[in-house]
Amino acid sequence: MSDVTSFLSRESAEVYQAKAAEHLTSHQLADFRRCPLLYRKKKLGLIEDEDRPAYLVGRALHTMVLEGRKAFEEQYAVGGPVNPKTGELYGSNTKAFAEWAAQQGKPVLTLQQHDLVKNMALAVFEHKLALDLLREGVPEGVVRTEYCQMPCQIRIDWFSPHRGIVDLKTCDDLDWFEADARRYCYVHQVAFYQAVLSQVLSLPSPVYFIAVEKKEPYRSGIWRIRPDDMAQARRENEAAIEQLRQCMATDTWPTGYEECRVFEFI
Repeated sequence: MSDVTSFLSRESAEVYQAKAAEHLTSHQLADFRRCPLLYRKKKLGLIEDEDRPAYLVGRALHTMVLEGRKAFEEQYAVGGPVNPKTGELYGSNTKAFAEWAAQQGKPVLTLQQHDLVKNMALAVFEHKLALDLLREGVPEGVVRTEYCQMPCQIRIDWFSPHRGIVDLKTCDDLDWFEADARRYCYVHQVAFYQAVLSQVLSLPSPVYFIAVEKKEPYRSGIWRIRPDDMAQARRENEAAIEQLRQCMATDTWPTGYEECRVFEFI
């Protein structure tokens, strides 16, 4: 497998994010599709990406499931300082906790967040199809290459030359995962991965979602994306990249709402 996946590099999330300044990513392209002006302001540093507690839990889950317990323990701290008067941990919104967290030198999960990550990870590992998809492969593999005349980069959750691309997602309710995937354009995201990957790999790459709930009963499920849907999302991505190149050439960044629209009530 090493020969087939030798084009994948491994690096920290911090290094990957730093190199996004010179490379187009799936998240940047999603911003542009939503609003070219939003994309431009983020590139200029005028708008910062929001980092919510849910994002921390999601990143921790990815590490535990895809890279293993050892990597999780190396990359995250768990718990907090103990209040000597009560023998209990200080709350996560206290000054004592904030000072302790700053001393750890890595992201910190509360005990509740850690329990949540463990429960979700267990749900993934107990799903036979998910376990099979994750049996052999490379976690968090990075590819940089030119695509549509733009320098691009991707960081794939999991790649196997035998099973393809696997993208791990969290959700509130598995019954609504497909609606969430449409709302957040997950197919466009993995279509970008597949397209960039195809620039350096001639093998076909099927694409799967593994989704797991963030609450009881922590159900997990598997979705394989239809090739027709992937092809449609790829066409839309490529049209957006062409528009991006035009915006860059003219330094024009519309909102997407310049024209009067017809309100569709029914």
